[in-house]
Amino acid sequence: MDTVAAPEAAGPEAQDARGRVAELRALRELALQGPSERATQAQHAKGKLTVRERIELLLDEGTFREVEPLRRHRATGFGLEEKKPHTDGVVTGWGLVHGRTVFLYAHDFRIFGGALGEAHATKIHKIMDMAISAGAPLISLNDGAGARIQEGVSALAGYGGIFQRNTRASGVIPQISVMLGPCAGGAAYSPALTDFVFMVRDTSQMFITGPDVVQAVTGAQVSQNGLGGADVHAATSGVSHFAYDDEQSCLEEVRYLLSMLPSNNRENPPAEESHDPVDRRGEVLLDLVPADGNRPYDMRKVIEELVDDGDLLEIHERWATNLIVCLARMDGQVVGVIANQPQSLAGVLDIEASEKGARFVQMCDAFNIPIVTLLDVPGFLPGVDQEHGGIIRHGAKLLYAYCNATVPRISVVLRKAYGGAYIVMDSQSIGADLTFAWPTNEIAVMGAEGAANVIFRREINGADDPEAMRARMVKEYKAELMHPYYAAERGLVDDVIDPAETREVLVRSLQMLRTKHADLPSRKHGNPPQ
Repeated sequence: MDTVAAPEAAGPEAQDARGRVAELRALRELALQGPSERATQAQHAKGKLTVRERIELLLDEGTFREVEPLRRHRATGFGLEEKKPHTDGVVTGWGLVHGRTVFLYAHDFRIFGGALGEAHATKIHKIMDMAISAGAPLISLNDGAGARIQEGVSALAGYGGIFQRNTRASGVIPQISVMLGPCAGGAAYSPALTDFVFMVRDTSQMFITGPDVVQAVTGAQVSQNGLGGADVHAATSGVSHFAYDDEQSCLEEVRYLLSMLPSNNRENPPAEESHDPVDRRGEVLLDLVPADGNRPYDMRKVIEELVDDGDLLEIHERWATNLIVCLARMDGQVVGVIANQPQSLAGVLDIEASEKGARFVQMCDAFNIPIVTLLDVPGFLPGVDQEHGGIIRHGAKLLYAYCNATVPRISVVLRKAYGGAYIVMDSQSIGADLTFAWPTNEIAVMGAEGAANVIFRREINGADDPEAMRARMVKEYKAELMHPYYAAERGLVDDVIDPAETREVLVRSLQMLRTKHADLPSRKHGNPPQ
């Protein structure tokens, strides 16, 4: 690694205040430049921005205030005493995003490959403590090669301090990890502890053990991107919430996400003036959602019709696609929307969808974001793999998250709502504040065909024409127990509404619930299913 020489100690002519200031400016300029022009060119050649270019894109112009820019490590051995660059490979500080304070730390890959040493870790610990104390979001721009091997266990222990602070800040301030380079080994656990993970295709990777170790242990050959690239974690593992093609788009979306989040758990999300009429009718919904429960449709289009200007930020868009979770605004107020997606696995709940939904509900509850749930769910996904994979345990995570949430909660049954999945998806019985249904709703223990086969098995088997008898019994079951007003007659939904009026009903209900206060029993913490 090339380094720029530090300015020589001030001579007699520089002992006055002006000389000292000139010396300070030279030191600051040295820290701002980084190690060398060649290192900067190498960073750009990889398709990556430098640490300060990234900070400029993330923050409002001219608002960054750096902390400890002149920090240097004190380690010796393995040639470290000859390489003591300022910042020690991490830039820390605070600035503004949309006029609100955020704290950040950003690895500088040009210095020691962004590897974490003792001084490097101490800087991160300090800025994390400042963020928690100030009650402001914390953003990490990750581009580092893990622990600095030359510093041994002192470097490794630095990660422990980061993990401890990640956990202490959880649910208190928003924590966002932006992966802009490699993140391997224990370093990957800090992003996993944060609320949101962003990745950039081709340039960022996350894995516990790299391709060489995987091949040595298992014999499998895999590239870095194939093992832990952005697309893998966005679509397969669910580790990454967002994936983008370039750093500029990624950092712009980080800014957008921050506009939807409060600064801390004691505040509400920032509201914006909305020009989308509250009473705008959604006539298109009558044609968008087929009355036939077996016909698929795109639930995302339903959400777009309900929220302000059709604008939403979908989270985990490519993972567990049978469930949609997103942030949006209704009448200018931020809401979290969770909805089954009939276009994917008919909208069933499975292991991954349950985990995705549970995490989202917990995040919304932690940061005072009301939850709107849109149901069209035929049940939990049946199968040996699901049962052996622990669908009971994982499905209970979503149930626990909803039952534990104290923010305003409204659910709307569009079509099917069968069995345990209906209960889990924020039914009235688990604490939803308001529940509505469309005239196309079917709330039941199971579908009419399956129910008829169980209830009327003897009659069907003994009939001269079993199929005709089955069809008659299905019709009878639907007429008795699955008509649209069955649940409303028993007080299990608060009203059956015109689909075209759904937006107005939701907005007016959210306005009423804005002052909701709920007390939880006194306890240290719950013990959620794992």
